Amino acid sequence: MPADTPAPQSPDQDPRAPRIPPLPEDEWGEVLRAVVATTGPLNVFTTLGRHQELFDSWIGFGSRLLMQGTLSARVRELAILRTAHLRSCAYEWTHHHRLGLDAGLTEIEIAALRLDPAGHAWDGDDRAVLAAVDELHERGTLGDAAWNALAERFDERGLIELIILVGHYQMLAFALNALRVQTDDVPEDGGH
Repeated sequence: MPADTPAPQSPDQDPRAPRIPPLPEDEWGEVLRAVVATTGPLNVFTTLGRHQELFDSWIGFGSRLLMQGTLSARVRELAILRTAHLRSCAYEWTHHHRLGLDAGLTEIEIAALRLDPAGHAWDGDDRAVLAAVDELHERGTLGDAAWNALAERFDERGLIELIILVGHYQMLAFALNALRVQTDDVPEDGGH
């Protein structure tokens, strides 16, 4: 392990402490600097930025899904918040709570994403998205009923994007949780 790389934490250390701390500003690469100039120095970026090549590739993919996708902001945030809840990812939940509000979700709807979807009066479109997120989480695939419900609402691109979005945020939750990336103050513009 290079001398400038922080040592991974041992199991007896504080379970809330980050396993890999954020990268100091004087070590940021060009892509990380550009991202931080837009979002602020969010821990998701400054931690994953420790693997510069991987970060540089990932950020374009993640940004495409978050800011340039074909799904409505409401659908995107329903799927991300439900995924954050199912993966117990406080970091994703904290950041996407504000983005969910910006996308038109209400506080009541956001709170309901932590419950059984049958306990809230979701419309058919929302219910289809949430059922798909739950099924992808539980089974790693979609059965015909979930697929058909989505296919009534989305075109091919939307179907592909929704599945990739859920998978991406599952993967990101794994990383954030395993690395113990600390939540940070969410900037007024919502951040990541």
